[in-house]
Amino acid sequence: MKKIWNAYSENKLFQGVFLLIFIAVTSLSLYLAQKSVTAFLLLLSSLLLLYFTKFSNLVKWLTAGVILVVLLPAAAGGGDAYESYMEVATLVGIYISMALGLNIVVGMAGLLDLGFVAFFAVGAYTYGIFATGQAANFMPFGTYPLSGESFWIFIVLGCFAAALFGILLGIPVLRVKGDYLAIVTLGFGEIIRIIFNNLDKPVNITNGAMGIASITPPKIFGIELIYSSQFYYVVLIILVFTIFTVRRFEHSKIGRSWKAVRENEIAAQAMGVPLVRTKLIAFAVGASFSGMMGVIFAGKQTFVDPTSFTLLESITILVMVILGGMGSVPGVILGAAVMTILNLQVLTELTNWLNGLSSSGAITIPDALSPSKMQRLIFGALLIVFALYRPKGLIPAKNPIYKEEELVSSKLMDMNQEQKAQA
Repeated sequence: MKKIWNAYSENKLFQGVFLLIFIAVTSLSLYLAQKSVTAFLLLLSSLLLLYFTKFSNLVKWLTAGVILVVLLPAAAGGGDAYESYMEVATLVGIYISMALGLNIVVGMAGLLDLGFVAFFAVGAYTYGIFATGQAANFMPFGTYPLSGESFWIFIVLGCFAAALFGILLGIPVLRVKGDYLAIVTLGFGEIIRIIFNNLDKPVNITNGAMGIASITPPKIFGIELIYSSQFYYVVLIILVFTIFTVRRFEHSKIGRSWKAVRENEIAAQAMGVPLVRTKLIAFAVGASFSGMMGVIFAGKQTFVDPTSFTLLESITILVMVILGGMGSVPGVILGAAVMTILNLQVLTELTNWLNGLSSSGAITIPDALSPSKMQRLIFGALLIVFALYRPKGLIPAKNPIYKEEELVSSKLMDMNQEQKAQA
């Protein structure tokens, strides 16, 4: 078996043939068996198999694009379960983007943030207020609600609004770290939620605990986006942008500064890393991705209220980062996908199956062990198993390895070029 695995791991042709067959079989299974959650999950797992192949990054990106843009919607679109599959895929994309934003703050910069969902709320309310009549209560000019075409502008505005709040959070917490930083950010998240919950008087801005309903759906080229299958492509585009941006930051000067601050603030400052600016950039950049997804969430749900932005949501996103592997972009993507699918589909389907068996009399389940009550217990037990056997995450972060000879030779080449230029 070990010889077969070694041969597979080194043979690109074998990998390509196996992956092609796997994708074809799972796509066909999903198309023929529309309510098969297993086929849906297996098709998504082909992306994980693709990641571990030896193909170039360009081939991997193109193949993933074909799977996500063409095969997944086409295979899921043959029956009544189409929208439910697209709903899960859309929420997976939203949580992945938020987890990548938090990964910058926690995984790369080492700043424990327990109030990250506040930036998600800022983005959601930014669009929700102006896409309903709420803005007319305090805006002295303009006609509200704004049209659905303004949604695309608010994605950018939500990004900047969340980044601004990230900076406002970063300024007072620059002097604290560790447990105290967690307490301060936790308080910030609760303050934002309570403000939105009580900002209905003396001027009704957020409609308080009742939330903002009837938010204008997005519109593009005269087409109103009201289905999950439509928002799926919007989320996918922003997710690709998020991954590309995070990867660029990771291997840039600021990314190395974040990691230096994470490892040792005193040593980083001694090497010339500006702590204040570095931390503020981490808070702002991480918050911006959450703000964009908040705008999409508000446009998709057409309703927002403070109960969607609780401490539990912040902890859930943090668990996604830890489960996937702090500082690892592929790991965080996998962790967010695993947790979201477990919550939304796997455990829900398991609960429904057990309830069906109990209703038919096939098995007898005591009320104290009702599947609906045990769902969170099962989820927690799975997280414990992951933590025990993968303490560094599902895909741990890997630092780039540089060969000393190559660095010396490149430095000598640069020196020679400078000498020739001076001569």
